Amino acid sequence: MPKLRHYDHLNTACFVTFSCCHRHKLFISPTVIELFLDTLKAIRRERALRIFGYVVMPEQVHLILHPPDSLKLGSVIAELKSKSASRIIAESLIELPCDCRIMKSGHERRAFWQPRRYDHNCRTPDTAIEKINYCHTNPVKRGLVAEPAQWRWSSYNWYAGMSDVPLEMDVVEA
Repeated sequence: MPKLRHYDHLNTACFVTFSCCHRHKLFISPTVIELFLDTLKAIRRERALRIFGYVVMPEQVHLILHPPDSLKLGSVIAELKSKSASRIIAESLIELPCDCRIMKSGHERRAFWQPRRYDHNCRTPDTAIEKINYCHTNPVKRGLVAEPAQWRWSSYNWYAGMSDVPLEMDVVEA
């Protein structure tokens, strides 16, 4: 598989997608989703990330974020994936499918995430807003809900002015 090129430090927001192992629907429990979002909140605080939008789908996550110039996007996502997977697996919140068990150096390892990610640099605020809207409409397009407000696991309700949201957003600067 060819190596994807990633461009860091362009001082832009990034749209990032990463998937569960073999695209299994591992985000089916609110507890698992909340644990992932709690991990994201902690990394946001520790690493001074700005988060502009997100959606947690049953088999993948989309984020629009802006890491500080001192951090590479890849290391931020690697930390998020590693810490969230460790917590979810350690707390035995889900039973991982058999094909998410990998033998490495003679030891069985359980994998929650696919190893790669897709990212896109949002070179303008309009592009970041376009990606935020994509996140909000994704559950509707997939037939999970009739309207974006019905999907609790996205930034839509924060943008709609609701106060009881799982994760608060930073404002996209024009």
